Amino acid sequence: MRFASSVIGLAATAGTAAAAVSAANSGIKGFNYGAFFLNQAAKQQADFEYEFNRAKSLSGTSGWTSARLYSMVQWGTTSDVISAIPAAISTKTTLLLGLWVSGGDQAIANEIAALKAAINQYGTSFTDLVLGISVGSEDLYRDASGEVGVSGATLINYISQVRSAIAGTALAGVPVGHVDTYDSFLNATNSAVIDNIDWLGFDGYPYWEETKPNSIGDAPERFYDGFNKTLALAGNKPVYVTETGWPTSGKTVNQAVPSTENARIYWQDIACSLIAKGVNLWWYDLQESQYGTADPDFGIFPAGDLNTVSQLYDLSCV
Repeated sequence: MRFASSVIGLAATAGTAAAAVSAANSGIKGFNYGAFFLNQAAKQQADFEYEFNRAKSLSGTSGWTSARLYSMVQWGTTSDVISAIPAAISTKTTLLLGLWVSGGDQAIANEIAALKAAINQYGTSFTDLVLGISVGSEDLYRDASGEVGVSGATLINYISQVRSAIAGTALAGVPVGHVDTYDSFLNATNSAVIDNIDWLGFDGYPYWEETKPNSIGDAPERFYDGFNKTLALAGNKPVYVTETGWPTSGKTVNQAVPSTENARIYWQDIACSLIAKGVNLWWYDLQESQYGTADPDFGIFPAGDLNTVSQLYDLSCV
C-alpha cells in the first residue's frame, strides 16, 4: 500500500506542477456554505444568491466574494448539480469546490458525475469562477476517530479519480487539495496524501481544543500552533485556512466561552491577521442557522432574514 501510494504521488507531482503554482495564496476571502438548512431543507439557487450577495455587503469589511462548498451534489438528490453553481454565476462569486467523499465509492462517483455535469451545463461561466477543488473534508480526522471517514490510501485513490475526471476539461489546470485538521496531516500514515495534492486546507478551532488552554486569550496561540505545524509539513505547497471561527452562543468547552464579545476578539486576532498575511481564508461562517438555532452557533448573523437581522459583532480590523 505504501509503495502504491508513492507511485501515484510521483505521477500526480509530474502532472500538476502548473496547478501547484496557481494554488499560491492570494488573499482570497470567503465563507463556508452548507448545502441545506438546519431543518434539512435543501438550499435552492435563490437561497445561495441571497447569502452570496449578503456576504458582499458586510459592515466594517469588504471583499468577501468567495464561497467554499462541501459538495457538488444538490441536497436530497443522487447526483444533480448543486444550485450553488448557478447562484455563483449569477452573483460572480468565486468557488472553492468541495466533493464529499466519506460516503464511499458511490459518493465519489456521484460527486464526479455532478462535477462533470456542471462543466458541461455551465461551461466557462462556471469554470472561470473555480479557484480550487477539495477532495473531501476532514475525512482523515473522522476515520481516525472511528466515525464515517476514509483512510489516506482511499483518499489518494479518490484524488486520482478527480484528476482523471477533469483532465482535458476547462478545470484541468485547477489546483486540487484536501481539507482536514492539522493533527490529521501530522499523522505519518497520512503523509502520502500531501504528496498527491497541490494545496492543504487547514481547519482550526481553538474553541474545540478542550485538552489544552483554550480561552479566548489562548486562542491565537492555539490557532497558530496548528497552522504553523501544517505550514512546516506542507513544505512548498500553500496552506489555505478553510475553516475557523468562534461561536457567539452555545456551551462552554473547557475555558472557551461562546459570546459575541469573544467572537469579535477572535475575528480581530485571527481573521485580521490572516487577511494582513494574504492567506486564502474561508470563515465559518456567515449564518449558521437561518431556520432554528445551531448549538454552538458560529454565525456572524443570527437566525432570521439576512437582510433584516444585524451583524452580531464588528468586522473591522483595527
